[in-house]
Amino acid sequence: MKLLIIIPAYNEEKNIEKVVNNLIDNYSQYDYVVVNDGSRDMTGMICKQNKYNLLDLPINLGLAGGIQAGFKYACQCGYDYALQFDGDGQHQPQYIDRMLKQMEREKADIVIGSRFVEQKKPKSLRMIGSNLLQKIICITTRKNITDPTSGMRLFNKKMIQKFAYTMNYGPEPDTISYLICCGAKVEEVQVVMKEREAGESYLNLKRSIQYMLYMCMSIVFIQAFRKKEKIV
Repeated sequence: MKLLIIIPAYNEEKNIEKVVNNLIDNYSQYDYVVVNDGSRDMTGMICKQNKYNLLDLPINLGLAGGIQAGFKYACQCGYDYALQFDGDGQHQPQYIDRMLKQMEREKADIVIGSRFVEQKKPKSLRMIGSNLLQKIICITTRKNITDPTSGMRLFNKKMIQKFAYTMNYGPEPDTISYLICCGAKVEEVQVVMKEREAGESYLNLKRSIQYMLYMCMSIVFIQAFRKKEKIV
């Protein structure tokens, strides 16, 4: 069983060392690769100085392009599982083993690290958007995904190949919704995530609202009418 942790990083110079060093020092049973997505800060230089496993993209491709590069690397190197793992320090690696066990036990295609399987969502503007996505996915797929915006996702080998070589497979809730409709088995595991300690998230209030609206529109009007692919 070979697992690759894919760490997309864009302008994470204040966080990347802490994230990767924690994996190296405490979770060396897992392989990792940092995908430096054309960062404009010192992220790439820090990775090179520390001799991290690195895919250094010359331009910014966005999260979808960066993750796809990581999936292609995982596919070419023969990994059985790939984990999407943020470079900002929010995701905690102690839950990886739990996610792997859930995937094997349930024979799942995707396992999402969810903050809300056992915990209630806090009342906030951001959680209003999360609740809306949750309800829309449930209505369109009949599957309740408690944390649709979680970026901590584990994929099996079948999904690695799909995301590596298929167009329009972004690592977003609308793709998860589409794959459920195609027959993919998606499970969730309770995790705890930290708040970002340094740097700034791309998703400010305005962009968060735009993101949520786009995801809702995509799930209802695009993914619902997209030709379904058979998940073998």
